[in-house]
Amino acid sequence: MEIEKLHLANIRTEYKKGTLDEKEVDKDPFMQFDKWFKEAVQSEIPEVNAMTIATANKHGRPSARTVLLKQFDENGFVFFTNYGSAKAKDIAENPQAAVLFFWEPLERQIRIVGRVEKVSAAESFEYFRSRPIDSQLGAWASQQSSVISARELLERAFGEMLEKFKNGEIPLPPFWGGLRIIPDEFEFWQGRVSRLHDRIAYKKNDGVWIINRLSP
Repeated sequence: MEIEKLHLANIRTEYKKGTLDEKEVDKDPFMQFDKWFKEAVQSEIPEVNAMTIATANKHGRPSARTVLLKQFDENGFVFFTNYGSAKAKDIAENPQAAVLFFWEPLERQIRIVGRVEKVSAAESFEYFRSRPIDSQLGAWASQQSSVISARELLERAFGEMLEKFKNGEIPLPPFWGGLRIIPDEFEFWQGRVSRLHDRIAYKKNDGVWIINRLSP
């Protein structure tokens, strides 16, 4: 079978919805993130908290996937996962990650880089119990990233968990919880005409955030 060739070189979008100036951004990148995130929420962007997270294992082999941001404050950015998943194994071997938010309707990206650590069991449980019951059961049923021969096995495991926990509170799985990205780099990207995009970068140096404009 021959793959139909598309003229990818002709696919272009002209960005002209906003500007970004290093003299106007907040001195604190967390506050700048909060401002942009609230504007994205107000714009009713679908899955506004979706972020691509890139990790690498101890051999340097990279991997990327989309996860959902569930918490953020001045301590970092938190998502939740099975600690046996491929991304969690990468992080256990190499506790560094980069995440990327892309909000096309606003023609904006935010890139964040930093080290990663587990959140406390108490923090994980607090979020876990806020999830719908089916999502709690799904966390117990799925051995994330492991090979399964058929979907029926997953559905059977879900049914077994439903029966097991039908009469009480579902406990936090010992293999599931939060991971916090603690940034030392941010980059805020605003699309501009003629591909002369605005890129404002923050880098932490001796506890102080240094702000620079980057060439597009």
